[in-house]
Amino acid sequence: MGGAYCNGDLTFSPNYDFASSQDLRFSKQVHDNVHGNIYLDPIFLKFIDTEQFQRLRDLKQLGMAHMVYPGAVHSRFEHSLGVYWLAGEAVHKLKAHQGLELGIDRFDIQTVKLAGLLHDVGHGPFSHLFEREFLPRVLNGSKWSHEQMSVEMIDYIVDEHHIEIDADPIKRVKEMVLASSEFAQPKSRREKHFLYDIVANGRNGIDVDKFDYIARDCRACGLGCNFQFQRLMETMRVLGDEICYRAKDYLTVHKLFATRADLYRTVYAHAKVKAIELMVVDALMKANDYLDIASHVHDPSQYWKLDDTIIKTIETAPDQELRESRDLILRIRRRDLYQFCNEYAVPRDKVENFKDVTAQDIVCSQKSGGLILREEDIAVSNVKIDLTRGRRNPLENINFFKDYESEEKFSIADDRISHLLPTSYQDMIVRVYSKKPELVGEISKAFENFQLKTYGIKAQVHATPEKKKRRI
Repeated sequence: MGGAYCNGDLTFSPNYDFASSQDLRFSKQVHDNVHGNIYLDPIFLKFIDTEQFQRLRDLKQLGMAHMVYPGAVHSRFEHSLGVYWLAGEAVHKLKAHQGLELGIDRFDIQTVKLAGLLHDVGHGPFSHLFEREFLPRVLNGSKWSHEQMSVEMIDYIVDEHHIEIDADPIKRVKEMVLASSEFAQPKSRREKHFLYDIVANGRNGIDVDKFDYIARDCRACGLGCNFQFQRLMETMRVLGDEICYRAKDYLTVHKLFATRADLYRTVYAHAKVKAIELMVVDALMKANDYLDIASHVHDPSQYWKLDDTIIKTIETAPDQELRESRDLILRIRRRDLYQFCNEYAVPRDKVENFKDVTAQDIVCSQKSGGLILREEDIAVSNVKIDLTRGRRNPLENINFFKDYESEEKFSIADDRISHLLPTSYQDMIVRVYSKKPELVGEISKAFENFQLKTYGIKAQVHATPEKKKRRI
């Protein structure tokens, strides 16, 4: 399929007059509360105006965080529009500053923007809970990922809605969506590799996806955000097929990763948010045999029907088989949550060889004499917080340049910015919860015993409140 764009047909031809698509007569204007006016070109509305993309309206960006931060009700839909807009802004700025040198054409602009628009079209319900907590428990050994499902969903949308688009741009869009995942194409096979770092950057983690969700999540949760992505977008340039940044902007780059880590500590991994997520996972597990939820992930034609409203489906269904799941959701509604017992940070010298703590570990650490603990009465959350590069300094993988006359790129050594660096780039926090209020005291004691047995010290952050220990 090829030809020119006209009368609503969609092709990605290098001869397509992209400039005309920027004319307000041909664009749909949407006001976004983060980026202001966003203009949706007609070619992309072909994808937006599908039930598969509109499904993103029913996926909250932050899963269950709105139960703690009431303003966090924004969706994957508005985030995807934001990434689409920033992807376009980024490639346009590179073209304006280095267009002839880089050979950026209309085809490149279109594919980068479409990748930004569709990068999350395969995302699951409840943010990353579905993919990281629920599916591993029901699909043993599966390597399912929302990035891979996004790729399958793109093909499904094109086929289902008979969107006229050439195979090459779709292939490149899918590669850009997968660029930061384990399914990424090797760099050596990519032409204009720097374009693949704009939406999902597997090379160093700086991409417009992060730019949007950091700004959007901070705003929604009422948190301050001192990271200015606009500064990086204005001054970035490509050297050696790689997007690099001015050396004087290293502070701004560091703030990107530091702000993301702060969001994990204060929002994404908030102790009560995690308690609610553990309850949602248990509710989905109890409903899975009857509703066969996990089977949806293998077929895009079924998967797009799965979103956050599954909670309401379970909650209002009269089926006896869903009673236990309904009861858990009712507990969430009534704020009768799993009780937080305690937490500890894994000693830094033990992080490298850390293995997830399980409910069985806690049960096996119980001393005789108290109430008998069972694994099904305990929930454990193992939380990893890093700066996107695990235990490594993220600045190691980022190249900078001195000024716009320079053709040399370089990394910035730790000793240049030692006053900024944390003593550790990765924290592991283990939290234990009791599913029954009357067991808080006994589980807390077993948790303390586990720490003493494992590390020879009690590393917990604070003592379990006596009122919780005595609650019956």
